Amino acid sequence: MTIISMLPWADWLALVCFLALWTGYAWFARVWGARKGSLIHTTNRYRGYWMRQAAMRDPRMLDGLITQTLSNTPAFFSSTSILVIGGLFALLGTTDKAAELMSEIPFAQTTTLVVFEFKVLVLVGIFVYAFFRFSWCMRQYTFVALVIGAMPPPEDFVSGKFDQRQYAERAAAMVGAAAETFNDGLRAYYFSFAAIAWFFSPLAMVVATGLVAAILYTREFRSEVLKILRDDGSAPP
Repeated sequence: MTIISMLPWADWLALVCFLALWTGYAWFARVWGARKGSLIHTTNRYRGYWMRQAAMRDPRMLDGLITQTLSNTPAFFSSTSILVIGGLFALLGTTDKAAELMSEIPFAQTTTLVVFEFKVLVLVGIFVYAFFRFSWCMRQYTFVALVIGAMPPPEDFVSGKFDQRQYAERAAAMVGAAAETFNDGLRAYYFSFAAIAWFFSPLAMVVATGLVAAILYTREFRSEVLKILRDDGSAPP
């Protein structure tokens, strides 16, 4: 008997809604954010400012320190993802006790061990995805450090030997790509909390997924930080 027939239709519907809301919101944030200016797109403006300053600065030790600091956060989340994955695999060895504990929680839906293990594996998949995004973000920041280290001296930009604006825009695009990748991994962490609600009931998972999407929308499009960043007193580059 396959997992397709073992898993109730309500759980399949909740899983489809979960994945649809996750991917749909990611697409919405990318497309709508480019038009209206989300938090990530607004901070890209400051990344452009930073790289134009870095191109005219010598030495560039400060920029190297900033890049190293930025790479520390995805490194932390990457190692944390490995620990979480290890903990979830350890949970698979005691699913009978975990399922029994969940059944004693009020309003929690009783499920078979196979269904419970499948839900744990879904969580494992989420954190594996997060690990790959965070680890790729770390590599991208090493490329950023490489680009900064390869920047010609300021006098070569002033003399016109190299195009300062083009070089700065390329470097800023690299930093923006790393930030976008980090955002994908962090979004996976947010939606993992919605997946945890699946252990209670399919309806709880759908409600939690909608709540997570609403929280992300508020922070990326309606936050006070975004209003402050938008008001930088200058026109976009």
